[in-house]
Amino acid sequence: MKSKKMIIATMVFGMAVTGSAGVYAGTNLEKISAYLNHGLGFKVNGSAYIPVDGNGNKLAPITYKDTTYLPVRALADALKVPVTFDGKTNQVIIGKNDGGSAPSNGGSTTELSAIQYTAAQKQAIQKAFAQFKGFETAYAPTQMTKGDAFDKVAASDDGVSFLFKHMRIVISARDYSGGYASQAVQLSNGVKAKWYSPSSDTQLLGFNLNDRVVTISSPDKSLTKAQLEKVAVGVAKLSK
Repeated sequence: MKSKKMIIATMVFGMAVTGSAGVYAGTNLEKISAYLNHGLGFKVNGSAYIPVDGNGNKLAPITYKDTTYLPVRALADALKVPVTFDGKTNQVIIGKNDGGSAPSNGGSTTELSAIQYTAAQKQAIQKAFAQFKGFETAYAPTQMTKGDAFDKVAASDDGVSFLFKHMRIVISARDYSGGYASQAVQLSNGVKAKWYSPSSDTQLLGFNLNDRVVTISSPDKSLTKAQLEKVAVGVAKLSK
């Protein structure tokens, strides 16, 4: 088995040949003959893993000269390792960037900002939860990724949905993960959660919070698993 160091090196090469090829064609790129290996499966920490791109499309690893290359961002998300690309320095940044320069292309980060609900929004949230007997205590996310924005809250037949520009959070008495293959994860606050996919292009994060179940997703697939797991930690009782 390759060491983590070797895996990361492989990831970087994979990004180099699939990421910004158009920019550097004819200069730093070398043409090769390789194969998309559709028959190779993966497990991450004992759970089945299917690499996907930002739009949820399945990605196949590349086999070249008996070496397998994986898409860097998809595998980084699975390993909970942040990855960004700095276009100014032409560098792939894996893990913490100690160089002090921020990525210039809006790459994936886990930077969060606090959600400041207005009085009217708080009233709407409390009203949504009040529709469910025994479920009146209002809960809400307290943080979101920077650049996201809260849109509205809405009550459905079995829960309350918080709709954001890039995210959807459902707080319900129902666990939607039944019958789907899942991958267990532990959030930074110690809470056990799981990722599951009702369809090939949907990734949902679910976890229990007191007497309810929280389900988080990014419908437009612009947020990574690492970002959604960070947001999940901030779901709590709505402050007055």
